Amino acid sequence: MSREDRKQVTSEKVIELCHKLLSSKGEASGIALSFEILDCYQYLPPHEKFLFFKALLSEFSAPQDLAVNAARAFLDSPSDSNLALLSEISEPMRRRLILRLNQADNATLLLIKMREDLLEFIKDDPSLKDVDTDFKKLFTSWFNGGFLNLKRLDWSSSASILEKIIRYEAVHNMSGWDDLRKRLDPPDRHIYGFFHPRLKEEPLIFVEVALTADKPEEIGFILEDERQFLDAEAAKTATFYSISNCQKGLRGIPLGSFLIKQVVEDLRETFPALEEFVTLSPIPGFSRWLNNLLDDETVDLPSDIKSALLELKEGKWVDDPIAISNLSTAVHSAVAYYITLEKDRNDLPLDSVAKFHLGNGARLERTNWPSDLSQTGLKNSFGAMVNYGYRLNEIERNHERFVENGEISTSSSIARSAKTFQNNLILLETVINDIA
Repeated sequence: MSREDRKQVTSEKVIELCHKLLSSKGEASGIALSFEILDCYQYLPPHEKFLFFKALLSEFSAPQDLAVNAARAFLDSPSDSNLALLSEISEPMRRRLILRLNQADNATLLLIKMREDLLEFIKDDPSLKDVDTDFKKLFTSWFNGGFLNLKRLDWSSSASILEKIIRYEAVHNMSGWDDLRKRLDPPDRHIYGFFHPRLKEEPLIFVEVALTADKPEEIGFILEDERQFLDAEAAKTATFYSISNCQKGLRGIPLGSFLIKQVVEDLRETFPALEEFVTLSPIPGFSRWLNNLLDDETVDLPSDIKSALLELKEGKWVDDPIAISNLSTAVHSAVAYYITLEKDRNDLPLDSVAKFHLGNGARLERTNWPSDLSQTGLKNSFGAMVNYGYRLNEIERNHERFVENGEISTSSSIARSAKTFQNNLILLETVINDIA
């Protein structure tokens, strides 16, 4: 497409092509139209992209009058054929449109990018969630574990893939190729990624693994430049210390749970001496939550705990071992409370990483502080991290209890610590209410 042609592309033209695609019969013409639509979409300015999605919402929904008639027919005469007709008519036309668009070369990646745009527009116009429902339903089917390929990356992997690993790393940034080599090349360090057959050079999600003698308490031990390599055959623990989603357009598609389980199986087969599979995980929302708690005038804490947490917030403790020792109990109890008892509107853990691992059947093993003294670690969690454990004989049970009852598997010491912090909050709230 020439530069002049690009300037003349409008959402109206793209929508016209979409209607034409749905009515086309020939396979070759359908593929050509799919390619033209996706090509044109890329050159739409943001406002025209927004209008494109609004048109998908208004012009490509299920025909409600036909759906009503089909529903009445089924109620009058329940049968498999009438049910099939109702199901077919009730399906939004835009779902069939997305399926047909996926015929073109490189279409899958372009559709992922299209959904990435859609997710941004939804922030300002929630009505577009109905359009996203169709993208998400199809993507969940296209990217289920049975279609994904697990690859253990190494220094001989394609430069294109390795460069993307550096770029997509979302937890512990890599400054370049040297950093990547330190996490990829040693015998006690591994990176696994999921790939889709139609996206061969595009990682979907990847996890970084350190083979260690024990369960690690702080990230510096894993990322330090100068360290003694561990004989991988002698390692007892596999630590997942970074999981990065690469495609924003696949947000909400459950790739991570498939990845963790398959990597555990590969590691068990490759390194039979491994006994534990744990994470060293960030707590991305802890600082924000604690700051809000300390600023909330309707909530208070006992003076010793509050002063300790205010001192944590100030950050002068970083190079002071005595201050770290004095603050330790208050910090660990606050982290335990935040992870296990602070819930979102769906009564799930407020912390996104906790929600992910606990939902996968992991167990909250230990809170760690100070654990991550990087700029990001201090900003997001005041340096705290946690270990989640994947105990193979407990994963399914933990998952079922979490999904059905919101039950969190953890140690008795963490549960007690969280309850103590909660009781301090409840006691003071009760006193305030009594005075009022």
